[in-house]
Amino acid sequence: MKKYEIAVVGGGMVGAAVAIGFAKQGRNVVVIENRQPESYSVAQTHDIRVSAISHASVSLLERLGGWKHTSAMRVCPYKRLETWEHSECRTRFHSDSLGLPELGYIVENRLIQLGLWQEFSQYPNLELRCPEQLKAIEFGNSNQLTLESGEMIEAEWVIGADGANSQVRQLSGIGVTAWDYRQHCMLINVETALAQQDITWQQFMPSGPRSFLPLSGQNGSLVWYDAPKRIRQLSAMDNETLRTEILSHFPKELGDIKVLESGSFPLTRRHAQQYVKHRCILVGDAAHTINPLAGQGVNLGFKDVVSLLDETEGDEIKLDDLSRYENKRRRDNLLMQTGMDLFYKGFKSTNPLIKFVRNGALKIADKSGALKSEVLKYAVGLK
Repeated sequence: MKKYEIAVVGGGMVGAAVAIGFAKQGRNVVVIENRQPESYSVAQTHDIRVSAISHASVSLLERLGGWKHTSAMRVCPYKRLETWEHSECRTRFHSDSLGLPELGYIVENRLIQLGLWQEFSQYPNLELRCPEQLKAIEFGNSNQLTLESGEMIEAEWVIGADGANSQVRQLSGIGVTAWDYRQHCMLINVETALAQQDITWQQFMPSGPRSFLPLSGQNGSLVWYDAPKRIRQLSAMDNETLRTEILSHFPKELGDIKVLESGSFPLTRRHAQQYVKHRCILVGDAAHTINPLAGQGVNLGFKDVVSLLDETEGDEIKLDDLSRYENKRRRDNLLMQTGMDLFYKGFKSTNPLIKFVRNGALKIADKSGALKSEVLKYAVGLK
């Protein structure tokens, strides 16, 4: 039975990042992943799944060596961010206010993963099992993992980076606190008639926000939040009928568009009741999922990676190190989840007084100076 210090279950963006981080520490690492990401070609259309990557996340990816590969494929930097309900009550952010060249990047998830995977070969102490899946874990002073292929391996620590329905979390007996937002989210890739690749914006509607994320080459990703029934109706439409609906329900800032591709998923909040148990450690979506309206999902996962690597720097990983990781990250993730929930619920109300107050708050926030700057610093990962 082959023995490793670290077994990372899940080779997506967060799993690949934590695997390289531990390999850089000199640890013996294996990554277990079911599916290899499709290779990149410049002729490919943009993927549906994209993320808004903060400065802090880019710093981590640079430190791990993956960003140079991802940025050589395609990324879309943006300088401006606007959010509003009533068109005259907007909060606007600009990278110039922080002296930054951009606020962040919109990047396809697969390209972030591919960039990190290209670094795997730099580490003789990092092995990849793909395609492969975890079947069972026998817990002990060193955990024994049985894989679907029948192979058995031993690992001192198991990292659960296997997503919202984490098998590592379930096998280790870690419970979750979860609830359904009773909304679905539709992602729609479009070509845009307007050149607006330097801005991402979001307008709040009674049924849910409408968002625009810029992509390279005068393309964009639209995000439409609505009731599950409404999203099912939209998903059943052909591209031309869907285009008509978009032009009727999105703000004029979008301009004319051509629909290319679409997909949808339900919105659910989950938070693991523990991050560490039976020598298993949760990171990313395995530990927490969040309402995506602020685009912080994968950035929180990368913050988990930074914290875990910082706390475990040294010869031997100790439970005290992991307690510090869990305490720090649970607090920060819970704060972000709660903040997004309050924001989400606050904009769902149709009470005229509440609408007046929240629009006034957006307008005041735009003129708030130092406070606005602090909020922006937190959003881009400088805090």
